[in-house]
Amino acid sequence: MIWREKRITLIILAILLAANTIFFFTYRVQYENRLQSLDEQRDRVKSELETATHARVSVEQQLAGYHKVEKDIRQVYDDEWSTQNERLTPFIGEVMRLATISELVPRSYSFTGAPSKGVAKTAGANAVEVSIGFPVEGTYQQIRRLINLLEVSDQFIIIDQITLGSESGEKLNMTIRVKTLFRGAGGAKTPSQEL
Repeated sequence: MIWREKRITLIILAILLAANTIFFFTYRVQYENRLQSLDEQRDRVKSELETATHARVSVEQQLAGYHKVEKDIRQVYDDEWSTQNERLTPFIGEVMRLATISELVPRSYSFTGAPSKGVAKTAGANAVEVSIGFPVEGTYQQIRRLINLLEVSDQFIIIDQITLGSESGEKLNMTIRVKTLFRGAGGAKTPSQEL
């Protein structure tokens, strides 16, 4: 019989087959464990990446918000809170324009200006307050429209005082005083200078 003649070869082949089988199953189990470990590591890294991405997006949004606030503060400081030389004429022109739009033409205007005693002075800012007072006569709708226009104006206008009276029927007499604040010549520090 052939297997007796080649017994040593067959035994060697059987040992090799058994070793290969043992190696295959051992390697397969180890490979599966390693593969599973790599999958878990990949999932963990993916989760960390998502967390880092959300954190980055959040920080970018905060930074964008900060830049917007800084831009808005600078715009208010440069435009709304500028010096009297820069804004007085546009302020007076705006008050006169709004009175004309509401079909109330004042007979006269009175102007006053003084250092501010209010919030701006308390905050340490060198502020100047300028007031414009003027009497007008018109219907309730005209007066209401003038007050509304003053409130929604792009200029920094504060309605300081209103006095209403009526002499005849539908016509109302109103004396209104509006004011605004200007940055003093020395001026407060800009937001970037304060930092």
